[in-house]
Amino acid sequence: MEVPLYQGFVLAVTIAREAIDEFRRFQRDKEMNSQLYSKLTVRVSIYTCIGLYKVAMVCSMSLLNFPLKRIKSLGKVQVKSSDIQVGDLIIVEKNQRIPSDMVFLRTSEKAGSCFIRTDQLDGETDWKLKVAVSCTQRLPALGDLFSISAYVYAQKPQLDIHSFEGTFTREDSDPPIHESLSIENTLWASTIVASGTVIGVVIYTGKETRSVMNTSNPKNKVGLLDLELNQLTKALFLALVVLSVVMVTLQGFAGPWYRNLFRFLLLFSYIIPISLRVNLDMGKAAYGWMIMKDENIPGTVVRTSTIPEELGRLVYLLTDKTGTLTQNEMVFKRLHLGTVSYGTDTMDEIQSHVFNSYLQHPVLKVHSQASGHNPSSAPLRRSQSSTPKVKKSVSSRIHEAVKAIALCHNVTPVYEARAGVTGETEFAEADQDFSDENRTYQASSPDEVALVRWTESVGLTLVSRDLASMQLKTPSGQVLTYCILQMFPFTSESKRMGIIVRDESTAEITFYMKGADVAMSTIVQYNDWLEEECGNMAREGLRTLVVAKRTLTEEQYQDFESRYSQAKLSIHDRTLKVAAVVESLEREMELLCLTGVEDQLQADVRPTLEMLRNAGIKIWMLTGDKLETATCIAKSSHLVSRTQDIHIFRPVTNRGEAHLELNAFRRKHDCALVISGDSLESSHNTVSQVCLRYYEHELVELACQCPAVVCCRCSPTQKAHIVTLLRQHTRKRTCAIGDGGNDVSMIQAADCGIGIEGKEGKQASLAADFSITQFRHIGRLLMVHGRNSYKRSAALGQFVMHRGLIISTMQAVFSSVFYFASVPLYQGFLMVGYATIYTMFPVFSLVLDQDVKPEMAILYPELYKDLTKGRSLSFKTFLIWVLISIYQGGILMYGALVLFEAEFVHVVAISFTALILTELLMVALTIRTWHWLMVVAEFLSLGCYVASLAFLNEYFGIGRVSFGAFLDVAFITTVTFLWKVSAITVVSCLPLYVLKYLKRKLSPPSYSKLSS
Repeated sequence: MEVPLYQGFVLAVTIAREAIDEFRRFQRDKEMNSQLYSKLTVRVSIYTCIGLYKVAMVCSMSLLNFPLKRIKSLGKVQVKSSDIQVGDLIIVEKNQRIPSDMVFLRTSEKAGSCFIRTDQLDGETDWKLKVAVSCTQRLPALGDLFSISAYVYAQKPQLDIHSFEGTFTREDSDPPIHESLSIENTLWASTIVASGTVIGVVIYTGKETRSVMNTSNPKNKVGLLDLELNQLTKALFLALVVLSVVMVTLQGFAGPWYRNLFRFLLLFSYIIPISLRVNLDMGKAAYGWMIMKDENIPGTVVRTSTIPEELGRLVYLLTDKTGTLTQNEMVFKRLHLGTVSYGTDTMDEIQSHVFNSYLQHPVLKVHSQASGHNPSSAPLRRSQSSTPKVKKSVSSRIHEAVKAIALCHNVTPVYEARAGVTGETEFAEADQDFSDENRTYQASSPDEVALVRWTESVGLTLVSRDLASMQLKTPSGQVLTYCILQMFPFTSESKRMGIIVRDESTAEITFYMKGADVAMSTIVQYNDWLEEECGNMAREGLRTLVVAKRTLTEEQYQDFESRYSQAKLSIHDRTLKVAAVVESLEREMELLCLTGVEDQLQADVRPTLEMLRNAGIKIWMLTGDKLETATCIAKSSHLVSRTQDIHIFRPVTNRGEAHLELNAFRRKHDCALVISGDSLESSHNTVSQVCLRYYEHELVELACQCPAVVCCRCSPTQKAHIVTLLRQHTRKRTCAIGDGGNDVSMIQAADCGIGIEGKEGKQASLAADFSITQFRHIGRLLMVHGRNSYKRSAALGQFVMHRGLIISTMQAVFSSVFYFASVPLYQGFLMVGYATIYTMFPVFSLVLDQDVKPEMAILYPELYKDLTKGRSLSFKTFLIWVLISIYQGGILMYGALVLFEAEFVHVVAISFTALILTELLMVALTIRTWHWLMVVAEFLSLGCYVASLAFLNEYFGIGRVSFGAFLDVAFITTVTFLWKVSAITVVSCLPLYVLKYLKRKLSPPSYSKLSS
């Protein structure tokens, strides 16, 4: 009965550990699904009102009708996020998470727009501006939402988080109002409302939301060590069957041989290490406890207790950029005007130039209406534009550059509400403090905020902005108002953004544009310095932007506006037609300046990456950012060395181009690869859709040979796809590390996921296997804890197998001597006690062993490289332990039979005592660094065995108790017994000690050179 009971105990421990992990995940999910939200409803006097909108989904083409009945009053009810349905009107307060995908209907902000934080969706910490549907925003009161008849038409759910197509139709007006909906009218789930209070109508819920569709299904992760031990266990099972068949064969298949076969299978069943699972699980729990108690990496949490050994086997590390390698805090570093360059130490000169320019040329105080201007100004500007160019002074050039930077952006100043002021039900806007100290800037990119903050530091301050205008404050305190005529946002295709503004004081219309040097070099007038200076700044790790302008006459603008409006109304090829119209303005623009902005890296990123590279880990950076930005960070973080070539994988459209591009890449050696994540988008015919269709193996093989790889413009699913490709093609262990909700899919797809708990929230941290607070902690986590966990588990696993093999060998020798009888050598409690109280503590104490000190492991990361080869646990090391077990088992059994022939009845006591001593000595032989708990475990186990001799005497007979062979206490206290048992133990262990000593002298392991 002891074997089934023991197996039940093993299963119970394993199930309990898995259940605890699963229950913790369930609690986290329940917490998210139980968050309460306000849902708008109406109370009716006679009839029940079902709702308001009908939402048409392309995927099902079903219409949900919400007819209006007799309204008595407007009401709100609290609903759980898990109970929200399509068509519900949901109110989301400031700093509250949006529970489902919604169309933005109304806001408490006067401008009809609000900011949301999308860090949990796309990884960008900067706020995004969202615009309410104008038809519903214009309604006088909130209750009027229920007095109109309208519906939303939405496209079917899809992955792309950056696009949306739909229409809002109001049917009860004459004629019906049709308003197109785009991405700026949507509020995606998992984003956070950053300003005001918003009301939206739900269009997608549950698995149809963008955030869920971009999250891969989690999988149960199994460590490579567990898989390797499973293979060895299968080999042991095969050995068990073969040994049993051999014993039956040597019996000559006499009598009921099949019964004897099953008896031998039971007798030799200790070959299968049943206790291995329990020991490993307890070891994993111990490793997790050590990681979380390490004072050098405070705040680290182990969320998946099954794979700590994976931290010691990693070959590829795939890391996010924003918030992981960088702090996402931009600092303005350089302004170059062509003939003169200004750095951080000469910014005061720029400030004085700006101050003087506004003192010498005061702004004309002409109060013109936004809809009109002075008619005489147009011919005046024409005469100005026709005058010959005069070389401008440095002061005027600085003034033009600073003004362009202060105007050409998508930044909005935000003022916090005064403390203690709250909004009413109708969302009355709270009083706000418009002082400089209370102002913060929000934009879709941290670069933009850095530029506007810099213009504020040199005297030109952005004080307000809405959809139609913006205001700048000069050093003297005067406010300049500019009407925003057109905005051309940044796209990954155009690599630039533009704005057309009208100065309200002079009615002058100016087209400002800024963008990457590759896009702007063909747009600006000829110059001989731009390309060289861009290269210089890029080598410094700065993110560069080229700023240019063009002054437009009223006629030129009106002509452009008519063509632009026509292009926007076209049904076919709208994007191409709009781009063509905008490009008609982008000719011979005046180059104003070149700016350089630095993204602050996380603390100790460079030495940490250097350590990981020396450890043999290849690092890939996966980011949703632009190619230029990603390349700059790769250089500044030393992921790519300054002297290293970079190969940018150009877009291809067919198989032939892909073949040529791969050949061009193959000819380059030791160069970093930069590839766009758009290539992995199956809906576009871009780079790797073609490459992965025809040359998947070649592309991944070439990429794996690169010292570093940068993938930019990656969506969450693309990040996960890249991880999966690496795992499938290399069969190596991968680790993904990120800090945002957009990194969750990548973290879950990797063999080992690490989340950083930072500015982008806790979503990545909660979904990861391990959670850390800073990127630099990954060095100690891998080099010390990962390395120790793997080496300790490898030693523990093999020793547990040795413990089962040695006693099975003794049983085989015993059966052979007694004419292949299927009689057990050890009975009852002895077999259970052997695997538990007699040897468990010393064997388990191997989880405290270490070959080198933590400081040495960090100082010499090359030690980690040996682990990836799997030499600590392999078929070679396994066979060595098998040979040791056979040798020791044979010596112990034959020694007991030969030396104690006269006292044959005591052979069980003799052999078992020698076996326990041998196991304790073998643990001591395996240990490399002694811990005081190891010494305690050794003596505790020995004491338990000696103490048990007094009351377990009936178990020490040969065969059954009825044989009458009992333990003779007087016999085991004699000198003869003690020296003979000692002799057997010495013969079984001494040769192994000698061999170990010779091996360390002749072929010492790498760690021994350091520890000595």
